[in-house]
Amino acid sequence: MLDKYEGFSRTHGAGQLNEKNIGETVSLCGWIHRRRDHGDLTFLDIRDRYGLCQVVMDPNVSKAAFEKAAPVRKEFVVGISGKVVARANNAVNPNLSTGKIEILAEEIKIFNEAKTTPFFIEENITADENLRMKYRYLDLRTQHMTRNMVMRHKLIKCVRDYLSDNNFLEIDTPILCKSTPEGARDYLVPSRVQKGKFFALPQSPQLFKQLLMVAGMDRYFQIAKCFRDEDLRLDRQPEFTQIDIEMSFVRQNDVMAMVENLATYIFEKTAGVKFEMPFLRIPYDEAMELYGSDKPDLRYDLKITDLTAQFKNAEFPVFKAAVAEGSVVKGLKMEGCANYSRSETDALGEMAKSFGLKGIVTVQFKAEGIKSQLTKTMSEEAIKKALEPLSPKQGDLLLIATDKKDVILNAYGRMRCEIAKKLNLIDSKKFAILWVTDFPMFEYDEEEKRFVAKHHPFTSPFLSDLKYFDSGELDKVRASAYDLVLNGCEIAGGSIRIHDRSVQEKVFAALGFTKEAANDKFGFLMEAFEYGAPPHGGIAFGLDRLLMLITDSPSIRDVIPFPKTASASCLMTGAPNVVDEKQLKELAIKQIAAEINA
Repeated sequence: MLDKYEGFSRTHGAGQLNEKNIGETVSLCGWIHRRRDHGDLTFLDIRDRYGLCQVVMDPNVSKAAFEKAAPVRKEFVVGISGKVVARANNAVNPNLSTGKIEILAEEIKIFNEAKTTPFFIEENITADENLRMKYRYLDLRTQHMTRNMVMRHKLIKCVRDYLSDNNFLEIDTPILCKSTPEGARDYLVPSRVQKGKFFALPQSPQLFKQLLMVAGMDRYFQIAKCFRDEDLRLDRQPEFTQIDIEMSFVRQNDVMAMVENLATYIFEKTAGVKFEMPFLRIPYDEAMELYGSDKPDLRYDLKITDLTAQFKNAEFPVFKAAVAEGSVVKGLKMEGCANYSRSETDALGEMAKSFGLKGIVTVQFKAEGIKSQLTKTMSEEAIKKALEPLSPKQGDLLLIATDKKDVILNAYGRMRCEIAKKLNLIDSKKFAILWVTDFPMFEYDEEEKRFVAKHHPFTSPFLSDLKYFDSGELDKVRASAYDLVLNGCEIAGGSIRIHDRSVQEKVFAALGFTKEAANDKFGFLMEAFEYGAPPHGGIAFGLDRLLMLITDSPSIRDVIPFPKTASASCLMTGAPNVVDEKQLKELAIKQIAAEINA
């Protein structure tokens, strides 16, 4: 009955009350978080998105309210009115913002009853994630998920406030687009009107924001929905949100300076963290050499050290022969781990193999001397000399390996992260931010046997490297690209864009596009360049990934209101689902049952 709602108006949020409200009569609306019966008194904790407040049902205050509360259980939706009073000193709860007060109930209205929930709505929820995803609307009631949604709002507001105050225009771009090769697979939408043709959902607003620069909208941004049909992981979803930014008449340093100010503003407002500017900048090649990653986590040291020259002529046959054949020798130092047991060093070797290495050589600097396979052919003095670049001291454990450069750097980059976790080197409260710059323009795809774009095909090459297009030395071409990295995660990536048709055609040709294919896919963009395209560049933040780091969440699924599972499905709604034959006929789509079932 609708009349049960009438005559009741909420005055405060449950978490908004404090000692200043003592003596006031207030009305709260929300869900029953907890019920405790003490015979002549009943305590109800009422919860909404603002927090939680304790209510006392006392028959001496209101017998009618006390009796009406008898059937109330967890997650019932209620309205409660009463007077705010101070709690007894021995009843104060320091863990609650409302812990010094409570409400003596004078009236209670039950708006809706609730079945027993599939899991407890509590702070440290232990329910299986699939169960949480199926009942996401219940999961979102938990305090930590509510905080994440509030933080999402705050972050987006910070972005809008800062960029709007700095002359950026928020402009929408289409969701139904043309399918263009940009890296991942497109999500396709069949056209009913033009049968046999398809729209694609945008992987990013890349082409449209460049066209906005041609249109003279010199400072653009958008909180943009993007879609990529790719394999999922903890920091990847099929649909995600970008903070998309583009600027005209800028160089790389202009974009980076703007982003540093924006990032500093965001973190100060949302996390209370203030970064020192300018941010550290590391060229791609240096990041790979030192950390084995183009998104290094600098909350800890653990640098990779090159030992190739030291072992080129050393009397250790395995390394000497490998170097002669073009391999490199690299080392990592684990401080204070020289007393590792045989099983522990063997486990490190198995880790190295799982990451692609043939094995590792361990060197333990013990008080009684060096323990290592190296001692079979090398003296301790020779070993110490060869390992000088690692600056070892008594108590340290060194990991030495040899392989092709890209193999060993990739393996050591991953080992570096695992070792940091093992040795508890990661300060979860620390934020280490940096730029990685000067990326290669192309990378060679072994499966397709051709060069592909490292970022995307609209990134401008260094103009000084254009000569390598003509000589066919594409591996030498550098891109005017830059990634913003935080705690080992890429949180933003951008570049200066190509604004000249002839350069864009060179890039397409290098990627294997014929003139006809390039014109079919991107002719509208290249034609736009002929009508006066300004120099421009930009960047895109992964909003969900950024939120994951700010809230210290284990997955971006914890900061997205309604995410998908690892199999790109929604357990709550059942999407994707089978559609009926009539819809398929309207779209001129024929389902082949055998193929679908397979």
